[in-house]
Amino acid sequence: MNAFTRLSLKVEKKIIDGLKLIKRALATESRETTFMLKTYVKFTSGEASQIEMERANKQFRSFLKTIGLGVFAVLPFAPITIPTIVKLGERFGVDILPSSFRSQKEEEAKKPPQV
Repeated sequence: MNAFTRLSLKVEKKIIDGLKLIKRALATESRETTFMLKTYVKFTSGEASQIEMERANKQFRSFLKTIGLGVFAVLPFAPITIPTIVKLGERFGVDILPSSFRSQKEEEAKKPPQV
């Protein structure tokens, strides 16, 4: 196997791993958003607790971040613009990514590297 093929396989694996990470994060985001919506419905009938409302409001802020990144996903050069925006956010101390993406990334970092 030549160097180009090895590099190509390495890049392909990184892309696949990244896509799996996004898939898991979106699944988590979906469950959390469902909880949020159910809590807001309960709130309209006066049945939601303060703790549920705090959790739902936190998820709503995370949901808005997800929507914001979705806008950039449809732009040309999205594979370049989104990582750039995330890096700029980190540099200026602005949390761009939804919490589910961050927690998925932290879980991935804890796993031992596969050979």
